[in-house]
Amino acid sequence: MGVSGKVVALCSYETTKLVRIHSVRLGSLKWTLNAAVLLFICVLMLWNRKYQQFDQVVSSVTAKVKGVARMQLPGEEAVIWDEADYSGPSQDKNSFFVVTNVIVTKNQKQGRCPEPPSSGRRCRHHNDCKRGAWEPHSHGIQTGSCVKFDALARTCEVAAWCPVEAKHKPPRPALLASAEKFTVLIKNNIHFPAFNFIRRNILPEMTESYLTRCQRGNDSLCPVFTLGDVVHQAGGNFSTMAVEGGVIGIQIKWDCNLDHLTRRCLPTYSFRRLDQKESNKTLSPGFNFRFAKYKTVDRAEERTLYKAFGIRFDIMVFGQAGKFSFIQLVVYIGSTLSYYALTTVLMDWLIGTTCYAAEEGQNYSERKVESIPDKKECILCVSYVDEENIRLVKMSHKKRLQDVKTIRVQTRKEDIGHMMATLCLLPDPQPSPTALTKPQRRPPSWCKCGGCSGSPLPQEELCCRRSNEGACVATSALFDKLSLQRPLLEALLVYQEPLAQTPPSAAALRRCAYRQYIVWRLGVPPADARPAIPRCCVMRIREAFPSLDGRYGGFALANEAEM
Repeated sequence: MGVSGKVVALCSYETTKLVRIHSVRLGSLKWTLNAAVLLFICVLMLWNRKYQQFDQVVSSVTAKVKGVARMQLPGEEAVIWDEADYSGPSQDKNSFFVVTNVIVTKNQKQGRCPEPPSSGRRCRHHNDCKRGAWEPHSHGIQTGSCVKFDALARTCEVAAWCPVEAKHKPPRPALLASAEKFTVLIKNNIHFPAFNFIRRNILPEMTESYLTRCQRGNDSLCPVFTLGDVVHQAGGNFSTMAVEGGVIGIQIKWDCNLDHLTRRCLPTYSFRRLDQKESNKTLSPGFNFRFAKYKTVDRAEERTLYKAFGIRFDIMVFGQAGKFSFIQLVVYIGSTLSYYALTTVLMDWLIGTTCYAAEEGQNYSERKVESIPDKKECILCVSYVDEENIRLVKMSHKKRLQDVKTIRVQTRKEDIGHMMATLCLLPDPQPSPTALTKPQRRPPSWCKCGGCSGSPLPQEELCCRRSNEGACVATSALFDKLSLQRPLLEALLVYQEPLAQTPPSAAALRRCAYRQYIVWRLGVPPADARPAIPRCCVMRIREAFPSLDGRYGGFALANEAEM
């Protein structure tokens, strides 16, 4: 291909070939399926807002806990705890903590004292204690002395804050169980940078009096929560959880629609417990930490140690905002066009199954699908005189064509136009020039009609009969009339080439005779198959129209000329 040919090829346009079927039933089904697909696409687009551009939320959170509780320690006077006492040290920026139970160790001073057996090292002699050593669960550094802890046990002495913390199990019920009635005000500021949109969970219409009296039971937008209600909605029991503590997640979800006609941007709250609910199924259950309060007595520093158990509330904010975007709408429409292919797939499946007429389905399939044969694989079309249908077989270079396994069997399709032209041009019957001088041959073993001869090519070893022995089709009067009558063949050649200046050659008459046999016995062969002529018919035609040099093109050339 030259440069000009390549330029022309680049300037060409290719499009898809369609097959139109005139059927009320199929047309109604197509529009019904298309309408169903369109409805599904529209519902999905409106439900998921696929026509919008989305941006993720950026937020900040603060929380204020309010409430006062009375704590009664055994053998001591009641103590009032307010938010400065039970809030503990500052937690993460998106969480807050409320103390619900404590273990108090008072009047600790720097000194030497024995450790409890549960956390210290048991000993019998001073040699069992190593000076300067410490263990992960100990409260201080060993002095190297083994001292008496009580009447039953001796432990290593440590340098630590004495007396050391001896109690490990929190009291039951919790000392600050009344924290269930505490309230917390959550202030959440959000920002969607892509749309420059800012919002708070405390809406503009919420006044100070509203925040004082609003209740979550009647108003889902109220930002004031009771701790007991939060734990209950998270699936826990506050009195049980207050003993050892735990972790609760407060989720704030923003799903904002910023379109003017459907503008909506309000928070929704949900709650979930994040730690293990059953304390007997996990090590180190609940949530606790230690802190101390220091004072000076007689110029000596003392402290009160608190092991605080409580509930940590983690506030998690997530969400998105959407706004109409023409680009997103176009992208969504383009991505959903492929759904319409489901209509074609379903209808093609119905046509190819028993739900549709087999004859109409086959006609549709033949018109829609164009088969291109593989050059390495040749499919032959064969007709036997003792069978009504035609067979499709694979050509083999090692196995004779008569014995090749059949791929499929299909109905013969008549070539009406050619047969009508043949009948119009058919002259008066004349005896075949070879009918009286037919040589006697000894048929090969694969021949069923007695008129075939051997061939060095396996693809030429084909008889006109499949299995039953009988008369040869090449000896029939109709074969003589259609394939061996010279006037008819000459008239057909003139019909095809009316301006031919020279009389037809023997080779042209042979090819015309082959075609006459193909149209008579095979009709219109399938597009992906080549017709094969029985050996007995080929020999009769060659005898009627011999080659001057005795050379013939053979199976391939003869059939390619006919195709």
